[in-house]
Amino acid sequence: MTTTGFVADEDRDAVTATLRAHLAGLPRRSPFYADLFAAHGVDPATLVSLDDLRKLPFTDKRTLRDSQAEAPPLGRHAGVDMVEVIRVHASTGTTGRPSWVGVTRRDSQAWTEMTARAFVTMGARREDVVLHGAGLTLFVGGLPIRDALERIGCTLVPIGTGATQRAVLALETLGVTALHATPSYIRYLGEHLREQGRDPRGFGVRKVFVGGEPGGGEPAFQRHIEREWGARVTEGLGNADMAPVLFAEPPGAGGMRFTGGRHVVVELIDPDSGEPVDPEPGASGELVYTSVDRECCPLVRFRTRDRVLVTGRAADGAPLIRCVGRTDDMLIVLGVNVFPTAIRDIVQTLHPRTSGVVQIVLPGPGPRVEPPLRVEAELGEASGDPDVLRREIEELIRARLSVRASVELVPPGSLERTEMKSRLTRIGG
Repeated sequence: MTTTGFVADEDRDAVTATLRAHLAGLPRRSPFYADLFAAHGVDPATLVSLDDLRKLPFTDKRTLRDSQAEAPPLGRHAGVDMVEVIRVHASTGTTGRPSWVGVTRRDSQAWTEMTARAFVTMGARREDVVLHGAGLTLFVGGLPIRDALERIGCTLVPIGTGATQRAVLALETLGVTALHATPSYIRYLGEHLREQGRDPRGFGVRKVFVGGEPGGGEPAFQRHIEREWGARVTEGLGNADMAPVLFAEPPGAGGMRFTGGRHVVVELIDPDSGEPVDPEPGASGELVYTSVDRECCPLVRFRTRDRVLVTGRAADGAPLIRCVGRTDDMLIVLGVNVFPTAIRDIVQTLHPRTSGVVQIVLPGPGPRVEPPLRVEAELGEASGDPDVLRREIEELIRARLSVRASVELVPPGSLERTEMKSRLTRIGG
């Protein structure tokens, strides 16, 4: 079984050689990895092929937090001193406390190379005027993506978040051809324009690049945004601890391909057993990343908690994936795994009878939830009979996800909107 099937054949020898040298020297640079490898009785210098990675132990977000708590600010796993770090980012912290991510000059150059390759894959070109609607502070989807778009030669409009009126002004005056933001903000901006009596399609946007949260690849969401803006939607996937964008969707491909080149090795594992999974079409699992040449945060077999489905293969044989959610967010309803994004996608298919905005109301912390699953869904502009719509949503959830749901339809605009990442669950009464 090939556990590293995301590495291109032409890159395999070079990646193996670089990774072997990197891992052999890692215990000297990082006390964390010296102790981790010793505790598991493994010697990374004995790695012969990329498939030997499976012999090394996993790391995860909790171990990084513990490492930084023990040796602040960057942790015992850091491979360089702070004086070598030119910028600090933070993980977005979907669960628990965020962790600091240090970037050296060489790390930054690698990030820019990988992210530029990803955006070119998604369709960005030098002639594009890109409205960059992502946070420009600690978020890795902010400044590093700015660097990548400028590397490509795009005209960058760095709006950030919390500045929607400025985004509208840019759309009115700068000839914006492409948007980049989270799926939540793309939806938010379109709704904001509609509330002003303006059609988003009138601004001439031709490309929409989304990332930063699961959902950009949901078929119903993509169709909705493409209709709303009259633009093509493509999705990217990254990880704050490893790199801003590592997978990118070629237009019309139906999935994202690995675009990290020779800097990262990707594995697919069973999230429960940790055993390797072949990235063949139809397979699903959790993404695991190992840095090949990272200086400050040299992660080895880092469990991302991103659950993906292999949707097919590109013409050159590269696996194509969709992120269906995070294992941290997954709910378990009578033994059935349910991702909140799947609920949202079902409700989105009924637009314009629904707005497509949902929240799942939980009686307490997950992941286990007793049925029926309580779902709030917003009515749309053409909802029709609410009772018929409510029953239809409940029946679709039961048919597609095999769980029983209790749906409450709420007025348009009553559920939370955000310019960053949507909160699909909340604890309520």
